[in-house]
Amino acid sequence: MYQLTSNLIIYRNDNIIKNLSDIFRIYNSGNYDKINLISSIYTQINKLLTISYEYGFNNNLWHNYLAFILVMDENPFTLISEKNIEEECSLKEFVINDLKIFKKLFDYDFSNIEKELQINCFSKIQNYNVKSNNKKIFNKDVTIKIQKLSEDLSKVDNINDFYNILTYFYQQYGVGNLGLYRAFKISHNDKLLTPISSIDEVILDDIVGYKTQKNKLIKNTEAFVKGKRANNILLYGDAGTGKSTSIKAILNQYYEDGLRVIEVYKHETKYLPKIINKIKNRNYRFILYMDDLSFEESESEYKYLKALIEGGIGAKPNNIVIYATSNRRHIIRETWNERINMNKNHEMYESDTIDEKLSLVNRFGITIRYYKPSVKEYHNMVLTKAKKHPEIKLNEDELINIANNWLMNHAGPSGRTAEQLIIHLIATTN
Repeated sequence: MYQLTSNLIIYRNDNIIKNLSDIFRIYNSGNYDKINLISSIYTQINKLLTISYEYGFNNNLWHNYLAFILVMDENPFTLISEKNIEEECSLKEFVINDLKIFKKLFDYDFSNIEKELQINCFSKIQNYNVKSNNKKIFNKDVTIKIQKLSEDLSKVDNINDFYNILTYFYQQYGVGNLGLYRAFKISHNDKLLTPISSIDEVILDDIVGYKTQKNKLIKNTEAFVKGKRANNILLYGDAGTGKSTSIKAILNQYYEDGLRVIEVYKHETKYLPKIINKIKNRNYRFILYMDDLSFEESESEYKYLKALIEGGIGAKPNNIVIYATSNRRHIIRETWNERINMNKNHEMYESDTIDEKLSLVNRFGITIRYYKPSVKEYHNMVLTKAKKHPEIKLNEDELINIANNWLMNHAGPSGRTAEQLIIHLIATTN
């Protein structure tokens, strides 16, 4: 194995492969302590099993892991391939060299080392079956795609077929975490972005009502994923009306078209220059999502956000927009002290201070209001949501009566209140 992996040129950044190669180099030398060598092997098997658990891999974990490396490695070839740009001949020669090695790794025979050391861990991971555990959290989209790629690559004999299958995967699904995952949060370390593995499988139809609001969101997002210029959007209004759910739904709807979401909190705006630099040249469309955005009068981060949205020397890349939600129409809390000169120590031009704060919301090209529904609209939400759950046997009159009683102990009519009632009814259904 060491003789193979030492000749890798493009794909040579994986630690498990490097460590296994060193182990095989020591094994082939014949100068080793058996117990220590077995322990080193088990350490790497443990790491491989951990990754397999995190991603829900099954069957041939060795093949799955090799496919995982090929999918996650961001290198000159993979980054060019995801943009569907034809690579230079010289680069392709390096890639073919590496893929020949990977083909041999797919077919690698571990029987000699297992027989010599009296172990069977390699055989086990090549025929690994574990019952599905619903408590495991992993992105099923990623798991299915990688396992399918693993199966396809393991079946081919011709290196050109191997190459074509892999490049097609890059073009269709992308490379690395940014290619395969839908959403990310800022990790505050060298990786910058951490994938969010579990995303609510909500769709826009799950949000009852708000047709105009959803249409505005759809039109802007469709233009964005098609490469057209798009506006930043502020969704504002009462709590529980579906603002955040709309963003999740729009991500699910356009993920296959290359849409990604990065969740950003207001105290994390200082990381955005690095984030933008990391994503600006990738072949995806990114929404910087700022949920429940609001600033107190003493906070000044809004000034940086203003400059980021529009202004400054460096133009915001075309593959990035900002979608924010807020319960406040103007995002920044105002006080009457700012509107009236209370004493001579206040600024001479208080209106300038007000205009500076209010100018943040003006940087959003589209503002969409999510209003609190009427009681009649709330009833419709409850009835519509209940129809999706046949286990709820109540008729309309019974549902409306229960919905009215539910309101007495909750924060007024809203989509969230309706959803909480439906969850309660399902939980208490015999």
